[in-house]
Amino acid sequence: MRTGSEPVTARSPLRMRFWLSLWGVVWAIAGTVAFALAGRTGWAVACGLLWLVITVDLAMVLRHIRQGPHYQPGRDVPPYEPDRGGR
Repeated sequence: MRTGSEPVTARSPLRMRFWLSLWGVVWAIAGTVAFALAGRTGWAVACGLLWLVITVDLAMVLRHIRQGPHYQPGRDVPPYEPDRGGR
């Protein structure tokens, strides 16, 4: 909900999430391979599941980045009234 107190220069953290997810994928792959080679099956599975979660997050971030910017009301649009629950 828009309150009217949003900063004018607010930016989306999607690019930061992209790079952090990419960093996480690299470490999850390295962990999966290292634990598999060391014979630690449980830890390898845990790293593999983490790899899956990070990959899904990375796909969602890329989807949102590709969608591009969305309409944001300007300064001339007054803040919305809070929803009071009644119609």
